[in-house]
Amino acid sequence: MGLGSAATRTANPLLLALLVSASAYVVATHRTATPAARSYTAFAKLALAVLLIRLFFAVALGSPIPGTHTLLTLPEVPLPHWAQGIRLGGRVTAEALVFAAYDGLKLATLLICVGAANALASPGRLLKSLPGALYETGVAVVVALTFAPHLVADVQRLRAARRLRGRPDRGLRGLLQVGLPVLEGALERSVALAASMEARGYGRSAEVPARVRRTTAALTLGGLLGVCAGTYGLLTAEGGSYGLPVLLAGVAAALAGLKLGGRRSLRTRYRPDPWDARAWLVAGSGAAVAALLTLASTRDPQALHPGVVPLVAPTLPLWPAAAVLLGLLPAFAVPKEPS
Repeated sequence: MGLGSAATRTANPLLLALLVSASAYVVATHRTATPAARSYTAFAKLALAVLLIRLFFAVALGSPIPGTHTLLTLPEVPLPHWAQGIRLGGRVTAEALVFAAYDGLKLATLLICVGAANALASPGRLLKSLPGALYETGVAVVVALTFAPHLVADVQRLRAARRLRGRPDRGLRGLLQVGLPVLEGALERSVALAASMEARGYGRSAEVPARVRRTTAALTLGGLLGVCAGTYGLLTAEGGSYGLPVLLAGVAAALAGLKLGGRRSLRTRYRPDPWDARAWLVAGSGAAVAALLTLASTRDPQALHPGVVPLVAPTLPLWPAAAVLLGLLPAFAVPKEPS
């Protein structure tokens, strides 16, 4: 997720390719034979589709980016006056295509990094690491994270079954024949999950004094407002003096609110998952990449956002590229789990 955050700070295709390569290498060395791990390929295909769709829109609908290098001219469809600012067809320039490719590659890199998080992170361990106040929200997030991997596994299983029976599994007909059983399986899984959550007492909360509830709400809301104000102060030149203290105070208040809010949770921890040095290394390496690329985007914006007017070839900035390579540390420092 840190690499995905870093991808939003740059449009340099060389740095984005490094981010994709780093996440792909970690996935290749540490993923196991689970439905979540197999979903990485689906996310990669989705990222490629997003990139192609972005290029198609740039060709078909035009782009506000001016350009002088005309690649081709498509027949332009006249539109009514109320559709000003939109065009269909017309001149396609190299500058517009390169800008669309940079924009689409950024989103594609973000999707691939999210796919890597789905392939490697255990939803169960994630839920055990959350504070009690966020348990119910964490359950909803974990259910959402496991939806796509299970859906991909169902599609692969049904396609393999159709191939064994000599039936088509590709094309529109194959998609329709596979889609209905996948939808039925997803609905059955949802009903079973709802029943199991109800049987385990999901949503129950302990009775706490009204004074504690009000204090919790005040600390949490005040902390979030402090985080927003402090972040705004850090991003503006005028708020450099108060931004960091307000941000730290907001984080402290929000953490205190979460600590008090955990009193309403009735759950217990069986075999708690400790947060050890390797966990700090994995989280810290991703956070370091995101922080260093954020710093690089303010120090050298031209290198991280290559221009397209005039059209110039992107260059690889050295220290941001070295910062991206920090994302490879988990591949060497964390032992691979047995399959």
